[in-house]
Amino acid sequence: MTWPRDDAKLDRVRALMAEAELDALVVRAPDNVLYLTNFWGMKGYDACVFPREGEPVLITIEASEEDAARMAWTEDVRLIRGYDPEDPRPPLARTLDAAVAGARDYERVGLELSMGTQASDRMVGEPTTFTAAWFDAFPESADATPLLVRARAIKTEQEVERLRLANEIAASAMEHVRDRLRLGMKEAEAAALWQGFVHGEGTGWEGTVELALPFSLVWAGRGIKTFTATGDLPVVEGEPVLFEIWVCADGYWADHTKNLVVGELKPDYVELEAVLMGVYEAALDSIRPGESMPALDRQIREQLHDAGYPGQPTHPICHGVGARAHEPPYPHQAAGGEFAEGMVLAVEPGAYWPGGGGLRVEDNFLVTADGVEKLSAFPDGVVQCPT
Repeated sequence: MTWPRDDAKLDRVRALMAEAELDALVVRAPDNVLYLTNFWGMKGYDACVFPREGEPVLITIEASEEDAARMAWTEDVRLIRGYDPEDPRPPLARTLDAAVAGARDYERVGLELSMGTQASDRMVGEPTTFTAAWFDAFPESADATPLLVRARAIKTEQEVERLRLANEIAASAMEHVRDRLRLGMKEAEAAALWQGFVHGEGTGWEGTVELALPFSLVWAGRGIKTFTATGDLPVVEGEPVLFEIWVCADGYWADHTKNLVVGELKPDYVELEAVLMGVYEAALDSIRPGESMPALDRQIREQLHDAGYPGQPTHPICHGVGARAHEPPYPHQAAGGEFAEGMVLAVEPGAYWPGGGGLRVEDNFLVTADGVEKLSAFPDGVVQCPT
């Protein structure tokens, strides 16, 4: 699907550029290229020169010409060769040449100098990295990352619509798995059920999604930990199966943690679920425009400590979601910041037992003037599978 140009988003970026006295941005992270041009590249051999005034330049490989013509908001698309018989350098070297040429007339240029992570391209399997040559080519550049973080933290109406689609796909995939999860099924088999639905049914979703990609970590019972790979542990009666799941729908993401159980939930998990849901609901009640981000982090961790889970969780309890599954803001007790209307957040408290087992709950929420709006229809807590 081709989305109409999101002028509200682009105007905000340009206003921040004027404030920072930047004449142009030169971006190469797939999520920032998508954010500024609506083009989601195949191999990460893409870049954008985004001026404060005038037409942006999108740079991509010749093989993506048709995709760029269909998706991109900018008409100035400059194609580089994926293979050049006279140039043995990798394609990214030619991307850099085109970016330097596209930015030549701008005096004050901003680059992603302090970017920590980036989203994947559409091919996913071989994420691209950029060498020192990319940064050396713009020796007088300023760091554009703080500007892009500020712009991306507040979502436009179109961005919220796109995030809703990703959330709908993620929730429907969980309903699909809920009806099919069986005792003895391996973690990897449960993950494949969820992933197959997302990719198969999410691609073409409601005639609005061109490509939906699934990402998951699935853990059963004692396999539930803060961070480990999906394995072959079986689904056990009365023990939850935790789905740490991401959907990427044409470059916009949903990030959830959902829990299913076959049979009656065991008493120790019933107790943990009650504790965690109380902490979760209190956290959601605390998120309002103007409220403190560090206070939320402290609140969740103090409540878990008081419930008998000191030091939990060992991962962030809240982060932004948009053109990446994890993006700023990251509320932290030792940092600053306030919540603002238009942010979309993943809220994810968790508590884990020594040796394995535990729970995490997570969904995506739009910050409104009155509080938060849940973007997924799938329930939180531990959801029982039909027998």
